[in-house]
Amino acid sequence: MELPDPIHQFEIKEIVPLHLGATNVSFTNSALFMVLAVLIGCGFLLLASSRRRLVPGRWQSSAELTYEFVANTLRSSAGSQGMKFFPLVFSLFLFILMVNLFGMVPYFFTVTSHLIVTAALSILVIGLVVVYGFYKNGLGFFRLFVPHGVPGVILPFVVFIEVLSFVSRPISLSIRLFANILAGHITLKVFAGFIVVLSSLGWFGWIAAVLPLILTVALTALEVLVAVLQAYVFAILTSLYLNDAIHPGH
Repeated sequence: MELPDPIHQFEIKEIVPLHLGATNVSFTNSALFMVLAVLIGCGFLLLASSRRRLVPGRWQSSAELTYEFVANTLRSSAGSQGMKFFPLVFSLFLFILMVNLFGMVPYFFTVTSHLIVTAALSILVIGLVVVYGFYKNGLGFFRLFVPHGVPGVILPFVVFIEVLSFVSRPISLSIRLFANILAGHITLKVFAGFIVVLSSLGWFGWIAAVLPLILTVALTALEVLVAVLQAYVFAILTSLYLNDAIHPGH
C-alpha cells in the first residue's frame, strides 16, 4: 500500500466554472474558503457586539481580547499614529487566522498554502507603505534608506543594503507565511499516511503505527500553534512596516 499523496491536498478545484473570453474566473475551493473566512470573521464580530454588556459574556470577551491584542501590537510597533491603520491590520490578522485554522480541519482547503495568496497580501501591505510614505513625507520618505550616523565613506553601501532589504520585504513576508503552512501540512499528511499504511499490515502494523500516531497528534497541536503564530507574525511585521511609512527617519 502506497503513502497518500501529500501534495494532493493543495490542489485548486473549480466549483463553479466560469470563463470571460480566454480568462478563467471560475469560483474555486480556494475562493470558497476565503469567502467563508470573511463571513465567519464578520459573523463572529457581529455576534460579539450584538449584546454588549458591562460584564462581557464569552463571545464579547473573545472579541475584546482579539481587539486589544491587535491594537496593542500596532500601538507598540507604530505608535499612536499607527492606529489609523488598525482596520487593515485587524482584518489581515483575523483573515489569516481564520484561513490557517480552516486548513486544520480534515477535507478543508488551506488558502495560505498558495504563494499567490500570500504574495497578494504582502504586495497590498508594501504598496500601502510606499503610497502612504510618499503621501505623508514626500521625498522625505527616502530617509528610510539613509540611517543616521553612518559615515559618508560607507553610506552608498549602506543605502544599497537598505534598498535591497526594503525590496525583499514583500518576498520574505509572503514566503514566510506560505512556507510555514505548506511544510507543516505536508509533514502532517506524511505521518498520517504512515498510520494508514502500517495499520494495513495486521497486528504488528497496529503496534508500529502507535509512534506515527503520537507524532501526528503532536504535529497537529504544533500546526494549530503555527497557524495562530503566523497570523500574529504577519500582523506585527505589517505594523513595523507601517511605522517606517509614518516615521521614515527614525
